[in-house]
Amino acid sequence: MNTGDRRPLASRNTRWAQATARRLATLAVTPNQISQASMLAGALAGAAFWFGGQSQGTTRLLLLLAAALSCQLRLLCNLFDGMVAVEGGKASADGPFWNEFPDRIADIAIMVGIGYGIAMPGLGWATACLSVLTAYVRELGRANGTPSDFSGPMAKPHRMAVATGAALLSSVEFLWHGGNEVLTLALAIIAVGAAATALRRGWRQVRWLKTRRS
Repeated sequence: MNTGDRRPLASRNTRWAQATARRLATLAVTPNQISQASMLAGALAGAAFWFGGQSQGTTRLLLLLAAALSCQLRLLCNLFDGMVAVEGGKASADGPFWNEFPDRIADIAIMVGIGYGIAMPGLGWATACLSVLTAYVRELGRANGTPSDFSGPMAKPHRMAVATGAALLSSVEFLWHGGNEVLTLALAIIAVGAAATALRRGWRQVRWLKTRRS
């Protein structure tokens, strides 16, 4: 886990999060293992979205609830890997790699899973690419010496909030005889929002660089 710039999270300062992080820090689990677990959570979410979108009734309900839970589990992994590394003093030399790489795998798995679940794989892959692009622009900024830019409108927590909400709502879509309209709309919103986020971060980065060198 990188001990440098960190995403500002209000949950990091809550009592339950601090207590959980302290408990994890006393165990044999490492921050990198927590980061790696987020890939598994992302894969589970993607698979649940994929098969849930193609299912009906109780099976659909259970799979999409599992997708929502897995999306939130991914965010919990993202929260606790940093807290155990920094507050728990268990950061490692390869932490920066494991801080970023699993997130990109999870993003791809979730967005592609939704895309195949709604029989629109192209939209899923496009959304995955745009999601990864938001992180690329942020890391490019860091390489250029700018502060880490976690701005939205569709940063990672926002993407997971939309995906989670869509999973919960779509799980009961049968009540009004719907299909995959909710998931389709959610994926489109994430795609457009991620594109806007990448453009916004890129513009802010260019402006910062010009200001610094002027």
